[in-house]
Amino acid sequence: MANYQFLNTYKFRSGVTLKNRIVIPPMTETMSFHDGNVTQDEIDYFRIHTGGAGLFITPVANVNALGKGFEGELSAAADQFIPSLSRVAHAIHQNGTKAVLQIFSAGRMSNSQVLRGYQPVSASAIPAVRPGAETPRALTDEEVEQTIADFGSAVQRAIQAGFDGVELHGANTYLLQQFFSPHSNRRDDRWGGSLEKRMAFPLAVIQLAKQVIQKYAVKPFLLGYRLSPEEIEEPGIRIEDTLAFVKVLRQQQLDYLHVSMGNAWRTSLNDKSDSEPLIKKIQAAAGVDLPLISVGNLRTPAEVEKVMATGIPLAALGQESLAEPHWVQKVMAGAEDQIRYQISAADAPDLGIQLPFWNFLTNLTGSKDEVGSNRKQDAKHLDKLFS
Repeated sequence: MANYQFLNTYKFRSGVTLKNRIVIPPMTETMSFHDGNVTQDEIDYFRIHTGGAGLFITPVANVNALGKGFEGELSAAADQFIPSLSRVAHAIHQNGTKAVLQIFSAGRMSNSQVLRGYQPVSASAIPAVRPGAETPRALTDEEVEQTIADFGSAVQRAIQAGFDGVELHGANTYLLQQFFSPHSNRRDDRWGGSLEKRMAFPLAVIQLAKQVIQKYAVKPFLLGYRLSPEEIEEPGIRIEDTLAFVKVLRQQQLDYLHVSMGNAWRTSLNDKSDSEPLIKKIQAAAGVDLPLISVGNLRTPAEVEKVMATGIPLAALGQESLAEPHWVQKVMAGAEDQIRYQISAADAPDLGIQLPFWNFLTNLTGSKDEVGSNRKQDAKHLDKLFS
């Protein structure tokens, strides 16, 4: 067995200890029931893909009915979902793997069909810049407060369901990011306007989540946050905004910050003259107080070890974990030459990848027969895979 750093244990500030530093990131698989309960197909998928990594973060679960973003999505919006969520946590808890529930509201990244006739909501009545986007309704001040409370309730349900933590999904243009973004947030009240006020909603969610954990968790419990470093919209989030936000987040006593990118070493989307990877800029702003999870087209042990060498303590295998559920086990056994890096349509059933998930993957890559053969194409579209 090679002496890789990523096989070492890792202990978070909360006290949760991982058996290794490999993370399975949240990935959209659209296999839940229409009402947000987990399906047996989904449970089978979790059981196939867990057990090797130290940490498994679930596909995203909505915190309220208006937060639903797509069909086949988990829900943590009511107590009735606790048994379903318990099944998810239990399925992931194999061979010492820790289970984290990712929670969100989709905000304007939904539509009235998914919401059964209701208009999507957001920070402001500004549609997303994408084909077919509907104009959302701006949340009232009272509704913003209720949404914060809904996040808190979802954290409590994750604790009751037996998870080891929650990840607040502030990335991939969903509601937490919508409040931080100058494109989607045009408010002039306490929830918008200046950069500091655009931080107010995610910070309020973080503070309530911490209070719920302190009150209800009977064992160490993780609190993580996920963000996307930049937007291409005008106006939109720029890396300078994100670095200012990260400096505030490092004061919140979070267990980790999960940086969502399709390529772990991606440089700025907006300043092509800047050759420094965004993850390095964020690492400098986060300091030692806010550990990072790096993700994005990491596949081989050497590529993951490169992340460790930079001082980033955790690395997530997204698409590669789909192709090779036994990636960690094969590395530990000295069988790196047997690691699978592609998925064919014939492999999908054995990997627990049912037709809705397979169609989602192949739509991203543009191939109906295999996934994983075109790394450049994968890196371009992987952000859409992450929940």
